[in-house]
Amino acid sequence: MAYRDLDRPPLDASVLRAALVGTGRFWTDIVVSATTGSTNADVADAARAGAPEGVIHTTDLQTAGRGRLDRVWESPVGSGVIVSVLLRPEGVPTARWVWLPLLVGLAVDATARECGVVSGLKWPNDVEVDGRKLAGILLERVNTPTGAAAIVGLGLNVSLRRDELPVQSATSLALEGASETDRTVVLRVFLRNLEALYRAWSATGGDPAAGIRESYARRCVTLGTRVRVSLPDGGSLEGQATGIDDLGRLLVDGTAISAGDITHVRPMT
Repeated sequence: MAYRDLDRPPLDASVLRAALVGTGRFWTDIVVSATTGSTNADVADAARAGAPEGVIHTTDLQTAGRGRLDRVWESPVGSGVIVSVLLRPEGVPTARWVWLPLLVGLAVDATARECGVVSGLKWPNDVEVDGRKLAGILLERVNTPTGAAAIVGLGLNVSLRRDELPVQSATSLALEGASETDRTVVLRVFLRNLEALYRAWSATGGDPAAGIRESYARRCVTLGTRVRVSLPDGGSLEGQATGIDDLGRLLVDGTAISAGDITHVRPMT
């Protein structure tokens, strides 16, 4: 693939490999491609082939990216961090795996702040800046010869320009005045943040009471607002978002809402 945009250099595979992968490190392999259909699909294939925890797939261009509920995720070549990782949370009950996308959201939020952008978390799987979507997260569970595995994918808008926004409610690190927009650097920071959070979470058996829930609640912009929850059957629920329960569900006027049971959560105006 030709490299034409000086503001969007290709990911530097050698730098990423030297910084992240090696003997005794958490990240076990990183595959950097010029283009691929879906990094989540690539990691799922690797997991089914017996790949260990810590495998990373990232790309300059994703042509068949998906978000939650099979929504399309598209971005111009070299404009975002598109990455998926393989996790095998041993000792963590699968019921607690619902915390993984929330945990990834915390890692993205920390990364954005290290890049000089004040972001917040929209339950269940978005990172926003003043209501504008900066990143989306997708969790998939796959069965493998060595047991179930979690595939966590991230799409983070880095250098997306205003005329390239897929919708006006989107944004990017560059549009928010970030101090760092080199995707190689941003990806490295994100993976280090994710590793630290994941290690702490998995060491407790995924216990949300061990700090993750409180950390998420502090950064969650959904809490404390009145929301309208759109349901797959066309119905809706309106009320005050008051908290996150032990299973990562949003509490709306005392009713627990699972991410898998909703279409949208939007603020009421």
